[in-house]
Amino acid sequence: MSFPEIVSRERWRAAREELLRREEAVRRAREVLGAERRRLPMVEVDTEYVFEGGDGKATLLDLFEGRTQLVVHHFVFAPEQETGCPCCSAFLDQVGHLAHLRSRSTSFVAVSRAPFTRILPFKARMGWAVPWYSASSASHGDFNLDFNLDFEATVASDGGLAERPGVSCFLRDHDRVFHTYSVFDEGLDGLGTVAGLLDLTALGRGPVGCDRLRLHDEYDEYDF
Repeated sequence: MSFPEIVSRERWRAAREELLRREEAVRRAREVLGAERRRLPMVEVDTEYVFEGGDGKATLLDLFEGRTQLVVHHFVFAPEQETGCPCCSAFLDQVGHLAHLRSRSTSFVAVSRAPFTRILPFKARMGWAVPWYSASSASHGDFNLDFNLDFEATVASDGGLAERPGVSCFLRDHDRVFHTYSVFDEGLDGLGTVAGLLDLTALGRGPVGCDRLRLHDEYDEYDF
């Protein structure tokens, strides 16, 4: 491993200012891209998915918990596996307290194809409090595979279906559910923060300055 060049404070400041200009250009481009993402059309979800969680059976609508938006982490955990995907685990490790998302009427859950009886001990081992649901035998359709959108399922070396880690976003209009966005694989790099996840949603992050943020146990209501 090679260390950076050692320079004077003046040379460092000049190099930093040049890099800052490039960073600001990337930030502005990211803001433009985010606006385009929010203008994407959406499609209604017609399949009656049913999941199994800590409180029993739940529909896709139930996963919103009454909020307007839902962010789903497609956690790769096949029915025959004893533990979940290390890559997905690292992603879930960085997701912060959900109160900050919920204060913007956005729920976050993980969904895997493994049965809930395998999810539960692994979730306890990892110390996660994120709601996690199984989409195995309780589902009318294979949710995690269905939402590897517009990509043909690939065959793994063991002959099974190879899943990809991903995130999908949904919007609720009363009892109607719409799919608005999905991202997979390397597209998850840099995600996991409240602002980063909200940037994927149709309604976006909205005002997220310090004047809107609270300690996670001080939000008065969960309303966007």
